[in-house]
Amino acid sequence: MDNKAKSGALTFIFITLIIDVIGLGIIIPVIPKLLQTMIGGDLSQASKYSGWLSFAYAGMQFLFSPIVGGLSDRFGRRPVLLISLLGFGIDYLFMGFAPTIWWFFIGRLIAGITGASFTTATAYIADVSPPEKRAQNFGLIGVAFGVGFIVGPVLGGLLGQFGVRIPFYASAILALLNAIYGYFVLPESLPVENRRKFDWKRANPAGSLSRIAKYPVILSLTASLLCIYLAGQANQSTWTFITIAKFGWDEKMVGYSLGFIGLMIAIVQGGLIRVVIPAIGQKRSIYFGLALYTIGFLLFAFVTQTWMMFVAIIPFSLGGICGPALQGVISGQVAPNEQGEIQGSLTSLISLTSIIGPLLMNNLFSYFTAKTTAIYFPGAPFLMGAFLSLLSVLFAMKSLAKFSRHEKIG
Repeated sequence: MDNKAKSGALTFIFITLIIDVIGLGIIIPVIPKLLQTMIGGDLSQASKYSGWLSFAYAGMQFLFSPIVGGLSDRFGRRPVLLISLLGFGIDYLFMGFAPTIWWFFIGRLIAGITGASFTTATAYIADVSPPEKRAQNFGLIGVAFGVGFIVGPVLGGLLGQFGVRIPFYASAILALLNAIYGYFVLPESLPVENRRKFDWKRANPAGSLSRIAKYPVILSLTASLLCIYLAGQANQSTWTFITIAKFGWDEKMVGYSLGFIGLMIAIVQGGLIRVVIPAIGQKRSIYFGLALYTIGFLLFAFVTQTWMMFVAIIPFSLGGICGPALQGVISGQVAPNEQGEIQGSLTSLISLTSIIGPLLMNNLFSYFTAKTTAIYFPGAPFLMGAFLSLLSVLFAMKSLAKFSRHEKIG
């Protein structure tokens, strides 16, 4: 694939991820109200169900991501990516038409099995990126999240005014159109000579996770990455619940807040990382980002007014510089024909945080907002996020200090 084709491929992956995130973002503002309606409970009880729904999705993704990663190393990225997009479309239809809460769980299980678009997209980016540009190109994933969360939650908040199920139908249409679009225009990024046979021993979750230990810098950096993803569950799992409880926000206001987060992420991932990472190096970028994440979470936990929440979004979003830097260092230690496998392994580990995280964060919120609680503190999940961010710094320091003795990374 020549440089022009690689550039076009990156553009397509970028657009694909944006559409995926829009589909995810549309449904976020209406989840609490829909769950409350279906279970006949209050916000605290709905939060628990939300945590278990995330658990179902992440559990399936943990089991199947290394399989999907291995299949993409064997058959190429294109077919795997298209199937995963189709799975998302089916999931949204299940959730949109769900007559009971159990239909929600069926949809989440389907999406977890096929939901490997980000795994495969990450491997795709690694395929077409030279080593010196991998960190910057991995930032496209963050940009996609940013742009998708500018459009998705705002659109979801507005559509939610016409009915809590309408955003699910819109998400299904986007995902299925995306699959059709990809079928006609997506090129394959993995040359035949770089493919390898599928091996069930390498594709099972336990074997996949053990593969990470063979790379010199990955182990502790992966632990750092996991802490950040676990901390991020405070936002992903409880943002809507916390802001409704603390500030009385409606679907529209939740959508606007997530849209602002998306705008800030797009600015950071789309522009700042391409300047900051080359200027200060990957190592300093990791430390700088983790410090800002910690500050952001602390502000989220204790602010008392709506405008303060929007101010706190700024340092938190700037912390996003650490993600691409961490991904760039990790990817740089892996052979070209193992990028799919290692990204599948990382996704499996990240899925573990999505298994543990929602249960941890949603139950923290539920406990500290229940009618029987001794201490009313809706921001408890954010405080946990700050603690995990600090823990991530310690893991990063250990790994980067060891690695610096062998190779300079900036």
